[in-house]
Amino acid sequence: MTAPGQYLHVLALAIEPAWRARPDAERAADLADLVTADAHAMSHEVVSLSYTSVGLEPGVDLLLWRTGPAIDALESAAAALLASRLGPWLRVSHAFLGRFNASQYSRAPTDQESGVTADGHGRYLVVYPFTKSSAWYLLSREARQGIMNEHMRVGRGYPMVRQALAYAFGLDDQDFVVAYETDDLAAFGDLVRELRGTESRRSTVSDTPILVGVRRPLHGLAAHLGVRA
Repeated sequence: MTAPGQYLHVLALAIEPAWRARPDAERAADLADLVTADAHAMSHEVVSLSYTSVGLEPGVDLLLWRTGPAIDALESAAAALLASRLGPWLRVSHAFLGRFNASQYSRAPTDQESGVTADGHGRYLVVYPFTKSSAWYLLSREARQGIMNEHMRVGRGYPMVRQALAYAFGLDDQDFVVAYETDDLAAFGDLVRELRGTESRRSTVSDTPILVGVRRPLHGLAAHLGVRA
């Protein structure tokens, strides 16, 4: 479970198309240096999970889910990536910040609600920024709890989908960063469709862009990015 007080950095990166025209040996060296930079980040209390989205999302080749004890650590981890050999070919397409806190609405979160972790992670990650309306925050605590009870009941009907919620108030443009990990994207689609019909949907102001990634370790990217041995 992601500990309260941990910070989140979701970093979506594009690799410039011209990089793919470089010699295989140079690209292999670039990727090896990227792995080294990522490992250095993890030695400084940053947990880094990597996903690919090649051709799935415009402007996103790599999707990184990173947690750390402070924004400073996450910034240093991002700086290390951009200072690597691959750095000049990378472009930040999206970046979301958040912080994990105890749930306002669930006194005893289930394992399903324990977040995206290195252990037991799903094959796919779906992540997006989420903002609620001013009217939502002006509702009474009791009214919001009742609406969220329905929301959580629906979510718990899909145990194959794990979720994580980070608060972004004061850190970023959105209110929250919402993420789901699963091996079953069809079930996730059914969950989203069912949630569209709950009362909580009325308070949604924005929930885009939705980014989808496939779990892949950075040391396995070479073949996926067309680098021949």
